Amino acid sequence: MRTIILAVLCVLVAGCTITKTPEFVGGDRNSGVVRLAYDLPPLQNAHVDQYMAQNNANRACQAWGYATALSFGDPITTCTTTSASECLNEQVTTSWLCQGQLIQSNTAGY
Repeated sequence: MRTIILAVLCVLVAGCTITKTPEFVGGDRNSGVVRLAYDLPPLQNAHVDQYMAQNNANRACQAWGYATALSFGDPITTCTTTSASECLNEQVTTSWLCQGQLIQSNTAGY
C-alpha cells in the first residue's frame, strides 16, 4: 500500500504544469533581437502563455521603434542555481526578432 501511495505522489508531482509568462531580460536594439525568459524550478513542467509572450516581445520591440516581434530559434535552458551537482533552478530564454518600422501618426495640426 505504501508503494502505491508513493507511486501516485510521484506521478502527481511530476505532472504539475505551471503557466509561465516570459519577461524581458535583454536584447540588442540595433539588430532588433529581444530576449524573454522565465524561471523553471525542479519538478515543474512549464506551459508558456504564448499570447502574453508575444505581447511582451511586441512591447519591447515597439519601445525600440519596431512594429512587431517574431519568435525564432529554440529556447535556451541555463542552470542558474546549483547545489552540489544538482540544478535547483533553470532559466529558459527565448529570442524574438523585431520587424517592421513603427508608424507614428502626427496628430498636431499645421
